[in-house]
Amino acid sequence: MGRSRNAGRRQGAVEVVEQVDGGLAQLVPDRDRPRAWTLLVDGAPQSHVDLDDPAHLSFEYQRRLGHVVDLVAPSGKPVHAVHLGGGAFTLARYVAATRPRSTQQVVERDAALVRLVRRELPLAPGDRIRVRSADAREGLAKVPDGWAGLVVADVFSGARTPAHLTSTEFLDDVRRALAPGGVYAANLADGPPLAHLRGQIATAAARFAELALVADPAVLRGKRFGNAVLVASDAPLPIAELTRRAASDPHPGRVQHGRDLTDFTGGAVPVTDLAAVASPAPPPSVFR
Repeated sequence: MGRSRNAGRRQGAVEVVEQVDGGLAQLVPDRDRPRAWTLLVDGAPQSHVDLDDPAHLSFEYQRRLGHVVDLVAPSGKPVHAVHLGGGAFTLARYVAATRPRSTQQVVERDAALVRLVRRELPLAPGDRIRVRSADAREGLAKVPDGWAGLVVADVFSGARTPAHLTSTEFLDDVRRALAPGGVYAANLADGPPLAHLRGQIATAAARFAELALVADPAVLRGKRFGNAVLVASDAPLPIAELTRRAASDPHPGRVQHGRDLTDFTGGAVPVTDLAAVASPAPPPSVFR
């Protein structure tokens, strides 16, 4: 499928609609930012990118991942980052903009989506971002031991996290790829009764010494379906600064850690490959 004109978009930008491996992709121009686009797949928002300002993070959960990027190392210092799930490469672009000379790997299974994004929203030539079309776990297995200072998991298939990316065995490979003191951050989605989210915290706690969870208070209370960012490391996490930044977001987030986070899990047990299931599908009202 090709382009469809959208009246009223700034500078004559038109929506791009194209079939990709994961469904129907749409690149929708931003009404307020001249060279910004939102990527949707089968109607579910996946990414927002501003080509003029790649440090701009529009989505709530991406801002929270951005806080993790900001705090993973001293300001401006290059990092080695692995992104499992590519979308429109929003966070990889953010790392390149805020931490020049960083070296990054993006693993995105949907090869047709990668081609679409590369064509319509090209990466800057000097950004040092390598994109591999592969399953996230297969791509992670090719990362050298101890290479990454940061591993970000933001993988959704049909708006659900695949089961094989929710287990202790998956996190064993994340740990293998991380350098000492490296940070793992995952975008998780769940709604009441939050069984998936509690299980993912228990799974991470079985593999990492330090954890934090950043989410909208209504999501944490089980009042609505939404995203939560799980942060894990074997080194102490910058809880105070993460808390301050999350609280100052346009949609303020709450940070849970320590005993509060342990209590939040409510006795959930770690997930193994044999027991793993995909995250729950969001209710249709989420994307309306």
